[in-house]
This record gives sequence, structure tokens and C-alpha cells, in this order.
Amino acid sequence: MTLDTNANNWYTVQKRGFMALISILVVGAVGIAIALALLGLGLGSARTSFAVEQSNQAKALANACAEEGLQQIRDSISFVGTGNLALGQGACSYAVTSQGEQNRTITALGAAGTITRKVKVVIDAISPMIQIVSWQEVDNF
Repeated sequence: MTLDTNANNWYTVQKRGFMALISILVVGAVGIAIALALLGLGLGSARTSFAVEQSNQAKALANACAEEGLQQIRDSISFVGTGNLALGQGACSYAVTSQGEQNRTITALGAAGTITRKVKVVIDAISPMIQIVSWQEVDNF
């Protein structure tokens, strides 16, 4: 009977070893799946953060160009025209158009990377002080 008992013990040991190996493989696969999911979420978050940063830079550039347009009007009351600025990692452009008398409209576009933002400023008086009616971000001019 010792032979039979040894064979039975050997079979039990093999069975336990096989189950331990399968358990380790399953736990490892689950761990790898979780790690890959976290890595994917991290990359998505980084992309979103980068896009938000570029959007903020583009808006700041558009506002800077709108202010440059206001400065041009302040320097020369009759100013009507366009201009460009390159600041930091982006660039912007602006256009000042006359709507008659002292009414002016400034449209400015700021671009940082692939993101663009647009600002429209409406002025109804220039002298003695520049009177801004509205300053708002727009989808299109």
C-alpha cells in the first residue's frame, strides 16, 4: 500500500502545483490589465491637459491682439487695419474695422498649436476715451 499512497500523494502535489500556477497566471493577467487601463487613462488625461493648456494660451493670445488693436486706435484715432503678433509658443492676428464715426470693431484670432480662439471687441466711442461696448469670445467673425 505504500506504493499506492505515494502515487496518491504525488498526484495531490501535482494538482496543487497546477492550481497554484493557474492562480498566479490569472492574478498576473488581471494585474497587467489593470496596469494597462491605468496607463491608458493617464495618457488620455495628459492629452486633455495639453489641449486645455493650448486653449488657454490661444485665448490669451487673442486677447493680447485685441489689446494691441486698442493700442493702435489709442495711438491713432483714425487707425483701421490689421496686424500680427508672435508671443511665446503661439501667434495672433487682429483686424480693426470702422463701422462709421467713432464706432470700431476689433476681431482677433489667437492660435497655439492646433487650437484657435477668437475674440470680438465692439467700440462705440474713441474720444475722449475709448468706450468698449462688448468684449466677447466668438465662434466666428
